Amino acid sequence: MFAARKDAYIFALLGLCVLFLAVFAGNVYAAITIDASPRWTGDLTITGALSKGSGSFVIDHPLDPENKLLYHSFVESPDVKNLYDGITTLDKNGEAVVELPDYFEALNDQTSYRFLLTPLGAPAPGLFVKPDGVKNNRFTIAGGPSGARVSWQVTGIRHDPYILANPIINEVEKGADALVDKGESVNDIDIETIEPYEP
Repeated sequence: MFAARKDAYIFALLGLCVLFLAVFAGNVYAAITIDASPRWTGDLTITGALSKGSGSFVIDHPLDPENKLLYHSFVESPDVKNLYDGITTLDKNGEAVVELPDYFEALNDQTSYRFLLTPLGAPAPGLFVKPDGVKNNRFTIAGGPSGARVSWQVTGIRHDPYILANPIINEVEKGADALVDKGESVNDIDIETIEPYEP
């Protein structure tokens, strides 16, 4: 449901900077570019890919909800990365088994797992993840003192059928088959004012 000014309903429907809605009719594919700034109230489901110049969530500011808004940017990555984290307490042997969601191994490529361990309250320089890594959707932290609290983080890269069939290509040549042609800017910026990065 659109919540927009009465005189802007039609334009709002055709609007939103970099949103492309794929319309499938047999083998015919179409894209709509939206240039207005509509507000969408309620849920929105997109079964294809969504590309954007930037993104954030916005809520009423928790410290001053009547007068302020709070924006946070999305976490971005060139990989289709999933992130899991938590805090656990080590047992008398200085170990803890961390249970991950039961779909973890089905969703994430096993060669992509990355771990981060941080002891809380006191140093624990011997902390490590046992050599098995993730097995049966769990992993074991070891090498710390009994009763220590440990903040952990694990990431994995998706390898489900959808993403394997529709991988995100990080770098694409501009041209007739791309979002914009060579010499054009995605964000209506004068391309001649953009200086290429030089290390």
